Amino acid sequence: MNHKITGTQNISKNCLVCGTENAFGLKTRFYTTADNEVIALFHPLEEHQSYPNITHGGISAAILDEVIGRAIMAFYDPNTFGVTVELTVKYKRPVPLGVELKAIGRITNDRGRVFEGTGEIFLPNGEVAVSAQGKYMKRRLDQITSDEFVDHEWFTPDDKLPEEISL
Repeated sequence: MNHKITGTQNISKNCLVCGTENAFGLKTRFYTTADNEVIALFHPLEEHQSYPNITHGGISAAILDEVIGRAIMAFYDPNTFGVTVELTVKYKRPVPLGVELKAIGRITNDRGRVFEGTGEIFLPNGEVAVSAQGKYMKRRLDQITSDEFVDHEWFTPDDKLPEEISL
């Protein structure tokens, strides 16, 4: 399925999931769709493995946690974030290393301070490898971090914005 891309989301320097300066990070990029979902593009490496050539389940959970938590930004603004309250992950297929993978997250219920969402990681052949559902507390960045972080470590990547992403 093709998803029309309407924007990109900020990333940071040191985050395990999106950090550009984290030597062990996934350097994930996040894109907002016309349907107010968020798509993550990432490339797990050898440092992210559990069994040989298989991405560690905790890395898969981290990606899904992040993409669902960021889905709230598609409805509000880049300074509204989700802080995890609960996350349930279901592993269906091994997630390979060394290939670009895609994940998608969406909001399923927005109840004011708390929201719920779901997400999936897709293999290159389009199969769902991992799915999750979670509950998050809605927070502004100034409630969970410092102005210094927002001013110096929270930024829009320079990458070219794709018109569409296919899942």
